[in-house]
Amino acid sequence: MSPLNRKKLGKIRSDLDRLDNSLIKIIKKRTKLVEKVLALKDKKNQIVDKKRIKKILKNIRIKSIKNNIDPKITNKIWNNMILAYIDYEKRNFKKKK
Repeated sequence: MSPLNRKKLGKIRSDLDRLDNSLIKIIKKRTKLVEKVLALKDKKNQIVDKKRIKKILKNIRIKSIKNNIDPKITNKIWNNMILAYIDYEKRNFKKKK
């Protein structure tokens, strides 16, 4: 790699790092909202809502295509995020008295 390309690569990686920092803040906000949703659930079997998951993934696909983003990328990201939050909810579920 040429010195010029190495410098360009360093700049792009710095931009990616800044974007990752922004994503971390967004994930924190999303987690707080998931915690509010979880507090409303009475039973552990309410954690997984297959209809809602299907709707979310469909909407993400539509938005991805509209924004010229490969829908396979966004589908994998959202699917993994949903699975991660399902796991989070199951680990943090507290039975109501």
